[in-house]
Amino acid sequence: MRLFAAVVPPPECLDELGRVVDRLHRLPGADGLRWTSRPGWHLTLAFMGEVGEELLPELRARLGRAAHRTSAFPLRLHGGGHFGRRALWAGVAGDLDTLRLLAERSDAAARRAGVAMDEHRRYQAHLTVGRGRGEGAPLQPFLDELGGFEGTRWQVTELALVRSNLPVSGVRGEQPRYETVDAWPLEGREGHSG
Repeated sequence: MRLFAAVVPPPECLDELGRVVDRLHRLPGADGLRWTSRPGWHLTLAFMGEVGEELLPELRARLGRAAHRTSAFPLRLHGGGHFGRRALWAGVAGDLDTLRLLAERSDAAARRAGVAMDEHRRYQAHLTVGRGRGEGAPLQPFLDELGGFEGTRWQVTELALVRSNLPVSGVRGEQPRYETVDAWPLEGREGHSG
């Protein structure tokens, strides 16, 4: 199954972002983007790709330890950015150091559980709201609209293991479906290695 570790913002924070994204949909060039599905909005910490069932017990144990060692921390959705013309995203503000630490611990947990991970690169916190079609769309109008966005602060209290169910119908515009398969509270207790 395709898995990733994530932080899922609370519904009220996603609703705030949703109101901004509704405005983005009405801007010229919006049809040049494939908009992500709101039920799937999340902050990916570590993408694992295909993970064999035999690795799940060890992966769950190690992610649980990573959560156990990490304290709850504040975040808010804030502003926006892009990766080339291929991804438009909402940014994050708050305790980014702890968010990066949780991402690093999630990545290390997956590696130590035997998951074949991509090369390690510096974590860039973001929530993808759209992806470019073909050549993509000029993103500046969307970035201007996202630039002033300041979401409400929330306390991150949980690390989630999420399954990505890719579209299978072949219907244009069908989105992946995400389901949380496990979650652990952030408890902030050091002492165990991830």
